[in-house]
Amino acid sequence: HVVIEGYELPGRTFCAPDGSPLHNVRVGVQIRSLPEGLVAGDSDSARWDIEINVVEDANGELDFRGAAVHGKRGERFVYLTWGNVTDLGHFEMFRRAKLMLSRVDSELIRTAGMPGSFLVGSVRLSDRHGAPRCARVDPPDLIWTVTSRA
Repeated sequence: HVVIEGYELPGRTFCAPDGSPLHNVRVGVQIRSLPEGLVAGDSDSARWDIEINVVEDANGELDFRGAAVHGKRGERFVYLTWGNVTDLGHFEMFRRAKLMLSRVDSELIRTAGMPGSFLVGSVRLSDRHGAPRCARVDPPDLIWTVTSRA
């Protein structure tokens, strides 16, 4: 079980790369090819609970599986997908952020697999210009910890 907690959201408006204004910006976790759990860009915080299975091969290498997991073996990640929701309710994606699972310390992952524990990724959702965060997210903008279930 993995929890993604977002903070410092960039707001509901944004100027798209083509210069057009977007007025209903949302962010969600990408499950297969679709965004789920959309959160308004002007929210105080965001939270997604994701089921991710960790498998270990004979050499002790960890790999990740699940509907929210993307990328090839050794480079797995979770996408946070940014889009504008139109007046007709259509989500129009304009950028994505990659939360690299393959960069999480393996001992942290093993500890999160213990009964009653889970992995938490805390991610700053605004970039240094105040825009929706995109591309690969690294520390200090993404911190992974383990928490016990309350």
